[in-house]
Amino acid sequence: MSVIVIEFITLDGIVSDPDGSGGTPTGGWAFRHGPETVAGDKFRLGSTLDDGVLLLGRTTWHLFSRLWPGRNDPFSARMNAVPKLVASRTLTDASAWANSRVVDGDLVDAVKRERRDVIITGSLSIVHALMAEDLIDEYRLLIFPTILGTGERLFPAGGPPRYLECRTAEQTGAGVLARYGRATL
Repeated sequence: MSVIVIEFITLDGIVSDPDGSGGTPTGGWAFRHGPETVAGDKFRLGSTLDDGVLLLGRTTWHLFSRLWPGRNDPFSARMNAVPKLVASRTLTDASAWANSRVVDGDLVDAVKRERRDVIITGSLSIVHALMAEDLIDEYRLLIFPTILGTGERLFPAGGPPRYLECRTAEQTGAGVLARYGRATL
């Protein structure tokens, strides 16, 4: 089992509001580069979506539950079919998006019990909680040639050092998909 974080990210490390749905002044920055930059399996998840589980926070899950079910392309079919865990203290009904269920109990314990690969998309509070417990195995970052100067960062200031190794980097549209994993020192 691996825990994989996937994020759209700017050159200065901002991950907040890439699609503009948050209504921030700088929101929508990822989509300014055209739909082909963000469409399809840009994070190269492939069979991980078939065998793994998505872990989403309530806000990301709500956004996705309105977006994905109405689509019928091959990648959307995979997104709709994958089992989904929703980490929320307030959501009780996850029936709006097929194969979704609310995490029962403690998030960290649920991730530790999971036998499938866990894919976290967006959901920064979840990423930070698992990061604090050193549970992240891989970061797949679609890095955009954008500098915002403000917003929420993937790696918050004051956090402990993390030593990663670059596994792959490839240009995809206007961005670069970089895969980082734990460094083997």
